[in-house]
Amino acid sequence: MSDLPTLLLVDDDDTFRSVLKRALEKRGYAVTDAASVEDALPLAEASPPEFAVIDLKMHGASGLALVQRLHELDPNTRIVMLTGYASIATAVEAIKLGATQYLSKPANADEIVAAFGHSADPDKAVEAQPATVDRLEWEHINRVLLEQNGNISATARLLNMHRRTLQRKLAKRHVVD
Repeated sequence: MSDLPTLLLVDDDDTFRSVLKRALEKRGYAVTDAASVEDALPLAEASPPEFAVIDLKMHGASGLALVQRLHELDPNTRIVMLTGYASIATAVEAIKLGATQYLSKPANADEIVAAFGHSADPDKAVEAQPATVDRLEWEHINRVLLEQNGNISATARLLNMHRRTLQRKLAKRHVVD
């Protein structure tokens, strides 16, 4: 087992994480998994992985915090960020923090393994066609939210939007083009 490349898998969806863990183990990785950034940090700090697959939006801290910490621990760690909430703003942020690639869910094990070997191009990874107005609104909201470090109230003030309206928009899954 010690000869296998180590991989940290972090996703709060228990079923998805379990299925993906088995698939990655079949592809030759020694997989350690966690359901949150808070659970994953001690594992990563005790033994920095060679590879990581991290969900963006989880209960507790964002996957972006873990990407940054993993990159600080070992800049050679190949990190793939997964998300069901793809936007150019979060893709760019993930790449800046040290992610190797950014994939939209659902991504299968073969796509993830292939992503470990590619350099990231956030514009290409997320957008293949012109965005709709709803998609542009979603990306703008997320960009401002990132600039405000996740502060909903500050973001709502900057967008001239009621805080509850913003929370409802963020609770919805983004509009697929």
